[in-house]
Amino acid sequence: MSTPVSISTRLAGPVVRVVLGFAVLSLLSGAFEAPDLFSRGGISATLRFAAPILLAGLGALWAERSGVINLGLEGMMIAGTWFGAWAAIEWGIGPGLVAGIGAGVAFGLLLGLLTVTFGVDQAISGLSLGLLAAGLTRFLSSVTFAGVPGGSITTSPPVPDIATVSMPGAEALIGPAEAAGIPVLSDAAAVVLGLVTDVSLLTIGVVALVPATWYVLWRTRLGLRIRAVGEAPEAADSLGVRPWRYRYLALAVSGGLAGLGGFYLVTVASSLYREGQTAGRGFIGLATVIFGNWNPWSVTLGSLIFGFTDALRTRQEVTVGVLLAGLGLLFAWLALRRGLACDWRGGLLFGIPAIVMLVWFWVERIVPSELVSFAPHLTTLVVLALARQRLRPPAALGTPFDRG
Repeated sequence: MSTPVSISTRLAGPVVRVVLGFAVLSLLSGAFEAPDLFSRGGISATLRFAAPILLAGLGALWAERSGVINLGLEGMMIAGTWFGAWAAIEWGIGPGLVAGIGAGVAFGLLLGLLTVTFGVDQAISGLSLGLLAAGLTRFLSSVTFAGVPGGSITTSPPVPDIATVSMPGAEALIGPAEAAGIPVLSDAAAVVLGLVTDVSLLTIGVVALVPATWYVLWRTRLGLRIRAVGEAPEAADSLGVRPWRYRYLALAVSGGLAGLGGFYLVTVASSLYREGQTAGRGFIGLATVIFGNWNPWSVTLGSLIFGFTDALRTRQEVTVGVLLAGLGLLFAWLALRRGLACDWRGGLLFGIPAIVMLVWFWVERIVPSELVSFAPHLTTLVVLALARQRLRPPAALGTPFDRG
């Protein structure tokens, strides 16, 4: 009989790996003069860029746990950006928040109508919502923002800001450690200050949605029924659980979260609506679900990784080079482990990129700005390509339910 493993034991390994990785990158940034890799501004930017991806990832998690592949997240985020910005400009932040979420919910229910009621292919339905949202928002901008001072057919006038808060006493307590210039310790202090100073209230709300999602889906009767519908809809239906009802509900929540992500983009990540503002974050959110094995905590980790690479676009090129060196060392370590385990194919899979990254860093040190801009999407492709076969999606994911 096996002994249950405690949560602290399960977390010990990942925490140690994260700490070691942070220490290595901190030492590299100090040795090669890249001080903004873990600067306070960089961490704040990571939060701003990670939050919309996290909301899209949580939205995808709700939909896919019910058995529906939501490729319409991008369109739902687009709707949230436009309607959230429009309502915030007209009536204020509160109505803008409601409008952004409501637009996402409406698109989620539309996806439910197409996939759950009419049985249209889930991938085609989701992609069509993206096209619909792009065309609809372009038309609405032409009849609203185009005639307003500061607006155009592709941009809106400035959107009201959301208040920020800081932890009392954090600057006085941790600031000296940040300014001391001590390797690793000063970077750790900068990370903490970036997380607790000048944080948007909406960002705090987004963070709170992670444990809320976990609790609802894994600790309530409603969550059990949603997950049952995603695993075996026929069995759930035989027990009186109506799959179509819970899939509609999950898609409404999914759309609302994506719409909230769009509203975040126009209020916290920027200060106005801009066409193309989502920049594929809905699809990156889908990648975090695969990365996180359909678990909200791992989805959060994936969102932070993608947000960090996205925030690198605002950093110096040498900083990206240091990160490239860190990734090269990580791949070299993975290649060594595979080689010691006599897995030569896996060793080559990680060893070749490791050599390329380390040689590039040794020769150039600077990463081209074009590659920096493409970093989030490149990270998405790498994660999808290297995703382990232990992934376990919901059994009925992508399968329409026909009561027949």
